[in-house]
Amino acid sequence: AWAFATAGVDAHELFDAIARAALSRLGEFTAQGLSNTAWAFACLDWKKPEFFVALANAIAERMSTLTNEGLTGWYLVSLHFRLEW
Repeated sequence: AWAFATAGVDAHELFDAIARAALSRLGEFTAQGLSNTAWAFACLDWKKPEFFVALANAIAERMSTLTNEGLTGWYLVSLHFRLEW
């Protein structure tokens, strides 16, 4: 997801599939992986709040392991949606 978002590829069907797969495997993600995933979906202006709520809950469980980079990425995602929704 991150690579497609970085390249600016608008592939909503692909991201739908990635989101479904990610939701079923959130327990396997690191805090950094969750933050990167959230950032990638936010870059595409993904409008599925339930997805971000699930990511937020998973990140909250791992907050102590989040790097400065991951925390910054998650903050930017949160800020984006606070301004957009």
